[in-house]
Amino acid sequence: MDSTILDQFFTIAGPATADIREKASKFLAFAYPVRTEQEVSDCLEPLRKLHPKANHHCYAYRLGVDGNRYRANDDGEPSGTAGRPILGQIDSAGLTDVLVVVVRYFGGTKLGASGLIQAYKESAAAVLQLTQRLEKTIGLQYLLSFDYAQMGTIMNALKRSGIEQIETHFGNTAAVTITLPRSLAPTLLNRFKSLAANLPLEMIENGAEVPGLTVEQLPEVVAF
Repeated sequence: MDSTILDQFFTIAGPATADIREKASKFLAFAYPVRTEQEVSDCLEPLRKLHPKANHHCYAYRLGVDGNRYRANDDGEPSGTAGRPILGQIDSAGLTDVLVVVVRYFGGTKLGASGLIQAYKESAAAVLQLTQRLEKTIGLQYLLSFDYAQMGTIMNALKRSGIEQIETHFGNTAAVTITLPRSLAPTLLNRFKSLAANLPLEMIENGAEVPGLTVEQLPEVVAF
């Protein structure tokens, strides 16, 4: 099993539309960048209102930086003939955070299961070919809390470590949220701690802490 930790994933930069015809049936394909199931619903509802006389509104989506949330919906077509072929094209393109909807107007001639699979596959492929791929970085977030007196030391250590994705917070104590590429997070964090504490890297790797600094990994995996 491949245990490589990946830092990048691909989605699409914006929506696109395409259409194909197969034996008088019309297939209108729509692709959207989405991040949540709610955004999926927000895309589907206007399409259903825009095409109320269409026979089917079939769709598939894959969500999450690791692509682990997905759904394929046949919307009344024979099981496995619409949603799965659409999802297959999303996966073939190596995309996530993507919704593809194919709206079908029946033209009077039945296509059969194999014909439907091919038509939905071609529709999804056609619309995805019109989209612009967008590469994003998968990141882990850490909350660094420290006294205001350490602000200069902490900020200097972050800069020297090459950590640029930061957000500052001001309360009773100072705090900084940093975002690190997932595969590099342990290395960059140890380098930062070494510089902040003025300790050899080996000591940090063996568990030495930075006085006055609290480091908390936040649960959400993010993209930037």
